Amino acid sequence: MSKESIYGLTMAQLTDWLMERGHKKFRATQVWDWLYRKRVTTFAEMTNVNKDCLQLLEDHFAIETMSEHVRQESKDGTIKFLFRLQDGNLIETVLMRHKYGFSVCVTTQVGCNIGCSFCASGLLTKNRDLSSGEIVEQIMKVQFHLDQVGKEERVSHVVVMGIGEPFDNFQNTVDFLEIIKDHKGLAIGARHITVSTSGLAHKIYEFADLKLQVNLAVSLHAPNNELRSRIMKINKAFPIEKLMDSINYYIEKTNRRVTYEYILIKDVNDHKEEALQLAELIGDKRHLSYVNLIPYNPVDEHSQYQRSEPEAISQFFDTLKKKGINCGVRLEHGTDIDAACGQLRSKQEKKKVKVN
Repeated sequence: MSKESIYGLTMAQLTDWLMERGHKKFRATQVWDWLYRKRVTTFAEMTNVNKDCLQLLEDHFAIETMSEHVRQESKDGTIKFLFRLQDGNLIETVLMRHKYGFSVCVTTQVGCNIGCSFCASGLLTKNRDLSSGEIVEQIMKVQFHLDQVGKEERVSHVVVMGIGEPFDNFQNTVDFLEIIKDHKGLAIGARHITVSTSGLAHKIYEFADLKLQVNLAVSLHAPNNELRSRIMKINKAFPIEKLMDSINYYIEKTNRRVTYEYILIKDVNDHKEEALQLAELIGDKRHLSYVNLIPYNPVDEHSQYQRSEPEAISQFFDTLKKKGINCGVRLEHGTDIDAACGQLRSKQEKKKVKVN
């Protein structure tokens, strides 16, 4: 029988769990330090924790619940990991190197049901949510890799933009955020964490009320309902008007900037007309808005979509700038490997089907 990941407990939850079983509060602090500062991989390595406590932890939890299945390394230093979970499912995690440090993009679900017509993540429908521990363990696996390199480097930034919709796995995502932010553990600053949603408006309200201080990104990809519904079926449930109302609430509640993710697809959403509509949509929220323009990564299964031409990208960017919209074209990572989110997992699943 599979054991629950110890990484799934927040500091408060770990403290309560141990105290309910007769252990002192300081034991939780010791265990936490061993997990996130000393980064042990077995409970036996926790040498200052008494045997009864270690046995209790061993009986109920596991430190490692996933294994590395495939690793792809790009010339630019990007590494894409494909991890195998205890139940055999595969998930992707990506390490990216920046001038400001190392960022990790984590997955929150096995597969995705949002169904964006251009996305590799949705090629395989959602199998299940990841536990908070499985999301945290992705960070730990990458940190173990950095530890082995031996340059005393650490994960400093996190983006929750991998396979799945984070707000469709809301509580586990929130617990994950609390765990990695803890100043006695990984101590990843809230402002160095970004959570991306495809636009679950009701959850944006809930997220705003939590005041977690982490960054919010919204996968917009189209400035009007007709086009957005065509490429993102989530827009039928949460049309742009509802989505923008929730974003307005988020801005009013938190006074924090929102990033709009906009993948540029050739002859679909990359015309000057769409750029003008996007500028109009953001309108009076421009002082707390940023548009992240993303050149499309082609996917074999979605051959009807291609990357926008450089001239179209430049025109789109210039149009937004002239309208006073803060924007930029995202620096690409891992273009010489399976760059699109979900691409590597999809290929491995196909290989598995062929073998069987």
